[in-house]
Amino acid sequence: MTEVSPEDFSMILEQVRDFVRSTVVPREQEIADTDAIPDDLRQICKDMGLFGFAIPQQWGGLGLDLSQDVELAMELGYTSLSLRSMFGTNNGIAGQVLVNFGTPAQQEEWLPKIASGEVVASFALTEPGAGSNPAGLRTKAARDGDDWIIDGEKCFITNANTADLFVTFARTRPADEKGTGIAVFLVPADAHGVTVAPKDKKMGQEGSTTAVVTFDGVRVPAGALVGGDVEQGYRAAMTSLARGRVHISAVAVGAAQRALDESVRYAATATQGGTPIGDFQLVQAMIADQQTDVLAGRALVRDTAAKWVSEEDRRIAPSACKLFCTEMVGRVADLAVQVHGGSGYMRGVPVERIYRDVRLLRLYEGTSEIQRLIVGGGLVRAEKKRS
Repeated sequence: MTEVSPEDFSMILEQVRDFVRSTVVPREQEIADTDAIPDDLRQICKDMGLFGFAIPQQWGGLGLDLSQDVELAMELGYTSLSLRSMFGTNNGIAGQVLVNFGTPAQQEEWLPKIASGEVVASFALTEPGAGSNPAGLRTKAARDGDDWIIDGEKCFITNANTADLFVTFARTRPADEKGTGIAVFLVPADAHGVTVAPKDKKMGQEGSTTAVVTFDGVRVPAGALVGGDVEQGYRAAMTSLARGRVHISAVAVGAAQRALDESVRYAATATQGGTPIGDFQLVQAMIADQQTDVLAGRALVRDTAAKWVSEEDRRIAPSACKLFCTEMVGRVADLAVQVHGGSGYMRGVPVERIYRDVRLLRLYEGTSEIQRLIVGGGLVRAEKKRS
């Protein structure tokens, strides 16, 4: 994989920061009101390479490693989270399955189109009875000659309504001593038997879409089996989710920074009895808590990304990082509303939107509870092996 030099990355980061703050931030209300990303912003993102910033350069992406990825994510988290969500699955949980587990033929067919934004890839894992723990999934894939027949239902699938490709997880047999029995398939969105329901109505993140996806006797060829191996699915899911958790942590830090900036700006200008509220010590205390959380989150994200790149820790640290950062941004956003007082509860005020948007971060790509199980259970198991 060709590395992006620090000098080149600095230019990319500055370009993204300027785009977010000068172009996207002024249009946040438009995104919220229309519940959509404007077409011109989508095209700019394509032109900037954002649909493939984490796809290796050999397939037309920018080729950022995870340490660079998180710096970009912190900038993208500063504005409406739906903007990042538009291309998040291409770079993250869906695209990385192909990058890390696809056959050369699968990579050549799909990754250049994913990197350019010509194809939107969705990660079809979550089911009504199998959320943060993929081991419980019930979607089935059965052999029929050289083909596979897929039946099942997925829910909360990000970008389902605009997807061209579903990276779909299905059970080929019950779990046994040989493995989980979970495989992953590349299913074109226009395949016969694929049905995408109308987009979900969500608490926040207007402009991003999730929906139920149903697979009813969907036939795909043998070449659609990722890696050509029925045992790849569970490992592919866990690897992609672990990497994605570090990225989401960085998004949380970016959103927390925005909430902090809005709080400081409001505290310096809003008055109570003729006195700026930022002069009051209890308001200063809230801002101090926000700043401390943001600094801690940023340091943890950078350290965790470095450990991923060096392969020192690709399991415990990502979960600990996501647990802290997504819980942290909830605290910071809550304090931002408190600093704003009644104004912070009003639609159209940025901190009200941020408060709703960030609540999802504690749920997807593994809930906070799942992260605690991964961290706590992982440490205990490691100690048992040593003793």
